[in-house]
Amino acid sequence: MGVRVLGPRDLSAARAVIARDPVINVFVDSLVQSSALDPRRGAEVWGYVDQGELRALCHAGGNLVPVEADDVAIRSFAAYAMRRGRNCFQIVGPARAVQLFWSLVERQWGPPREIRPDQPFMVIDGPPLMTPDPRVRRVEPVELPALYPACVAMYTEEVGVPPQTGPDGTFYRSRVAELIRTGRAFAWIEDDQVVFKAEVGAVGTGVCQIQGVWVEPSRRGQGIAAPAMAAVVELARTIAPVVTLYVNAFNTPARAAYERVGFRTIETFATVLF
Repeated sequence: MGVRVLGPRDLSAARAVIARDPVINVFVDSLVQSSALDPRRGAEVWGYVDQGELRALCHAGGNLVPVEADDVAIRSFAAYAMRRGRNCFQIVGPARAVQLFWSLVERQWGPPREIRPDQPFMVIDGPPLMTPDPRVRRVEPVELPALYPACVAMYTEEVGVPPQTGPDGTFYRSRVAELIRTGRAFAWIEDDQVVFKAEVGAVGTGVCQIQGVWVEPSRRGQGIAAPAMAAVVELARTIAPVVTLYVNAFNTPARAAYERVGFRTIETFATVLF
């Protein structure tokens, strides 16, 4: 019984853990598939092993994300994390797991910048319930200069601090460019200004996750979000048939828009921000 860093030879066992709930675990599924558990290609993934069997995972990068972890596994991950020290900027995942993990590391890792304990995790697995806005489309590579400021504005508004850009200031811009290049960035752009945007930030096994939903502040309250999100769902379902997102419970306009599109809540997430 214990925790260890996983490697490529653990890939099939790790994917079996993720496959217990590929919808909830889409974010880590996406990262594990891209890195194949090679730490040189991504963040560490820790495994909780009991009687020789891999029982749970914890993605330990900028986002610390427990996967299929019961209370015993969470306690083991928390003890291991405290020995290693904090290198994440947020803890995120199913609320019960995040809250228990945080209760165990808070004295050493606190205080947090913010705790968001109630984030409905929503899913849609069919066509949207309303007519999509045809002005929302995939962003072209030449439109990076238009999209990037909107992405920075959304990130700063949502997280409370600007995105990490790296020593040369290019890391976040490169991430946005990658999403455009891979056909996972969608927007309504009018006169070189972004009116609405969203991206598919993670693609797992038959599931994808929308991130970065943003309406230009001066256009809010005009009924833009719901039909624009319906268009994003249509586009995202060409990538994976099941589409997910999670949203802050206090963001009632966004939740209402998602529900009008056809999203339903299946879990509650929580986030601890540093």
